[in-house]
Order: sequence, then C-alpha cells, then structure tokens
Amino acid sequence: MQGLPSQPLDGELWIDRRKFQRTVSIVRRQDQTDLWREVSYLVFDAPAESAPFEERQVFVRECLAQKRPPFARVLQQQRCQGISHLRQELTRIEALGGEGLMLREPGSSYVAGRSTTLLKVKTFHDAEARVIGHQPGAGRHKGRLGAVLVELADGTQFAVGTGFTDRQREQPPAIGTVITFRYQELTDGGVPRFPSFVRVGSDQAATQPSLLD
Repeated sequence: MQGLPSQPLDGELWIDRRKFQRTVSIVRRQDQTDLWREVSYLVFDAPAESAPFEERQVFVRECLAQKRPPFARVLQQQRCQGISHLRQELTRIEALGGEGLMLREPGSSYVAGRSTTLLKVKTFHDAEARVIGHQPGAGRHKGRLGAVLVELADGTQFAVGTGFTDRQREQPPAIGTVITFRYQELTDGGVPRFPSFVRVGSDQAATQPSLLD
C-alpha cells in the first residue's frame, strides 16, 4: 500500500472510539468508496523485527515519519507506573468509550498469538437474562448444549455459548430459568457483546444490562 514500508506491521483499522460497528461495516464493503477516508491504520508493532519492544517502537515511528502515509499512524504508548496508575488509566479509557488496555512487558520480543508478555486488561459487567431456548452443539459439543437463547427484560434476545462446564452442557439451565451472564459492552443495538455464562441466578425478573453497572 502507498506509503507503508516493505516490512510487516501489526495494527488495526480504526475510526474512533465507539465507532467499532461503523468500522466493520466499511471494511466489509470491500470497495473503494470515499467512506474509507474515515478509516486509519493504527500501528502497534513491527513483527519481523527481533529487537526488544522499545526499539521496535522507535523503528515503527521512524518508518512512518519517512514515508508519511496519509492513512497510517503510530499508537501512542506510555509506561505503566504501578497498579494505581493502571486503574486510573483504565477508568479514563473506558470513560472515553475504549474497551480496555493492553499491557506489554518491557524489553519483550514479538510473539504471534497468545503471549504471557502481552496481556489485555478490561472491565466486565454482569446482568441477568431468562432462558428461552437451547441451541444444539457441534464438533466437540455435538449431542449436548451449544448455547442458550436468552431474553432481557426489554425483549432483546441473543445467544450465550461460552462459560459452561461439560456437565452444564449435558444438563443445561431449563427454559424459564434466569441466568447471570458476563459481558464486555453493549452494541449500538443494546445487545451484550461477548456474553459468557456465570451461574444460574435467582427466580427474580431478568435485569437490564447497563454500562454503568
């Protein structure tokens, strides 16, 4: 692409906070409309460089400073000063609509996939919903529960398919049961993102999830 170095870069397409769904809708178009002018390439790292993290950051900044691609920029990062600093920054980012923080071990090498040197920190919210149906499992879960269909107090329906033990998949929560689930945030349509089963709740009415929980 125009302005990018020949070395591979690690990053993501980004518009702004609280604009995840709009970004996805533009990317899925796979065309060349002016909508792409809203999207930037936010660069995190340089996977092919064997240098420590801090030196890779210098490399990325120098590469983009030389080429000056109009659509790419380097993600600004800062050193964590401790637990108190971490909590303050997490609160600040979430208040701005961010998902959470990524913590990189100083001096670490780049590792593809899951790594103990790169950790995600974010806040989860709990809410309750009533089970209205069961979806059959596939693959390893064939012959038992794949997901439960649930409904919130406002009528919003969605599936919860993670967080269950093997025993719970064999004996899933009965239809009509209120369950507690954990989720990351709400979509623009009010649907919990990445819901995960926590436990069978009380017999009280399902509660409406809120980002202020």
